[in-house]
Amino acid sequence: MCAEGPWFAPVSGRVVKAATVSGSDMANPLRSEVRQLYKNLLFLGREYPKGADYFRERLKRAFMKNKDVTDPKEIKKLVDRGEFVIKELEALYYLRKYRAMKKRYYEEELSAVLNIG
Repeated sequence: MCAEGPWFAPVSGRVVKAATVSGSDMANPLRSEVRQLYKNLLFLGREYPKGADYFRERLKRAFMKNKDVTDPKEIKKLVDRGEFVIKELEALYYLRKYRAMKKRYYEEELSAVLNIG
């Protein structure tokens, strides 16, 4: 059952609570976008091949490197790059699952072909 309405927004096949706007977010409207991007990347990093801790450290380092950026156009460009990374991670996970499934179902055929040659 998928919850819909003003409080929930689907992201990458899962439902997350929409970011609330606080007083500091009114000064910089992109702040909530950046926070949501960080949360989504952190969630996706749980399945990263090198481990969640490795991913979390790299993610934090990347966000801290750009913490002093104040130009809205530059922030938007960085957010767009982060969304591209999300798409790449989803493709990586999909490919990994596909390969595992293919290996499970076609392992017998592969071993038969190797024995013939």
